[in-house]
Amino acid sequence: MRMHKKSRLEERLEACGDIVTTANLSDKNMKRASADKEYLPLETIFGNDNPVRLEVGCGKGKFVCETAKLNPRTNFIACEKISNVLIEALERAKEEKIRNVYFLNCAAEVLEKYFKEGSVELIYLNFSNPLPKEGYKKQRLTHPRFLEIYKKILKKGGCIIQKTDDKAFYEFSRQSFEEAGFKIAEVCEDLAANPVAGDVETEHEKRFKEAGKKIYRIRAEVK
Repeated sequence: MRMHKKSRLEERLEACGDIVTTANLSDKNMKRASADKEYLPLETIFGNDNPVRLEVGCGKGKFVCETAKLNPRTNFIACEKISNVLIEALERAKEEKIRNVYFLNCAAEVLEKYFKEGSVELIYLNFSNPLPKEGYKKQRLTHPRFLEIYKKILKKGGCIIQKTDDKAFYEFSRQSFEEAGFKIAEVCEDLAANPVAGDVETEHEKRFKEAGKKIYRIRAEVK
């Protein structure tokens, strides 16, 4: 189903311009676009040199906003490519005056454009689209081509935490992590039965749990 454009979207995005960087990807070649660096000035954005965590695909922002409030000495960048969705996360962060969250309106393919090597301590992948058809495999956010990007921007010893309700996607991801040289540090195949302290529930996760679906969680570390 096609998403209807939010009312006054451009005006609302402009009003949140101080907490978001929007990619200007006139060059549709992602490799070339990534090579033209525009590193985020993290210390200027946040006014400190606290550790940085990244959520790829933040949706409406529930997870990143609540996690940021629980971790005031950590800085969070939330990436979402669909501005029609991102606007809700931006307005929530502004309304709740959350100072340790900043947003990126871009695709995951160009993350290297904005982050220096080894500048991120943790990446969250929460309920990414599993894209089950074989022809879309390269678009999955745990496909090796994305894992190589994450490895470059993560610190040594940094990690990725993935959550999904899709068992096939979980199995694909676990294999991809291992083949890309990540260490599988933790695995949970039923998060509701084995909750993790400090792990914030996303909008999708709440609905999936209420429907009785299992939630799979992987913590993969850069060796």
